[in-house]
Amino acid sequence: MNNNTIKIKNEEEIKLMAVGGRKLGRIKKELMANIAVHENAENIENLANKLIKKEGAKSSFKMVKGYSWATCINLNDGVVHGIPKKSVVFAKGDVVSVDVGIYYKGFHTDTSFSVVIEGSPDKNTFLSVGQKALKKAIEKAKVGNRIYDISEAIQTTIEKAGYSPIKALVGHGIGTKLHEAPHIPCFVENGYKESPKIIEGWVLAIEVMYAQGKSDIYVGEDGWTIKTKDGKIAGLFEDTVAVTYRGPVVLTN
Repeated sequence: MNNNTIKIKNEEEIKLMAVGGRKLGRIKKELMANIAVHENAENIENLANKLIKKEGAKSSFKMVKGYSWATCINLNDGVVHGIPKKSVVFAKGDVVSVDVGIYYKGFHTDTSFSVVIEGSPDKNTFLSVGQKALKKAIEKAKVGNRIYDISEAIQTTIEKAGYSPIKALVGHGIGTKLHEAPHIPCFVENGYKESPKIIEGWVLAIEVMYAQGKSDIYVGEDGWTIKTKDGKIAGLFEDTVAVTYRGPVVLTN
């Protein structure tokens, strides 16, 4: 991929995205606090819409052709793109993953999280590995590194713990469009020199998608929800990160 195809943001644009990112960070924390036993995905969706409006922003996901919701919510074996239906009711031990993005003053920001409801130590450990992988991946989003370095950090962390990175889905650049170049795989896809070199002014939605079992996935009957083929639980963690001369800056805290 040619670096020229990847949109570079100037300092003022990154500052504006940072404002949107802080708004999204507040939304994320509020949604996370409301994940509980007997709660349902539609109520979390309604809360997200209310919070997005309160922040003076718009839903990024509603701008995706064919998708009508502000969130994607998945349970257990759901990886991404789950429709937030009322019938999706949370129970003790469930792993709940929520993906949400906002559009503020011309720019998108995107973030995801997974939590376990009163979970077992095994599930807590599983999710802690995803958080660790995201942290390590963000540390590699430095000028002069390559996308390869980000992917390698994710893959190494996930596989060292005995889990599988999802190979059919990727993180992405982000800005005036929700999905921009470059693709950011959760595994090492090509050789190091073939991978795009990271430069100042990129903004990346770094996304860790992984499974407790194998990495094979399929699309469910609703045409959106992507699940693990073997039915094992999946995890999802994502932040929007700006590449600056000072190093990576997480915008969606």
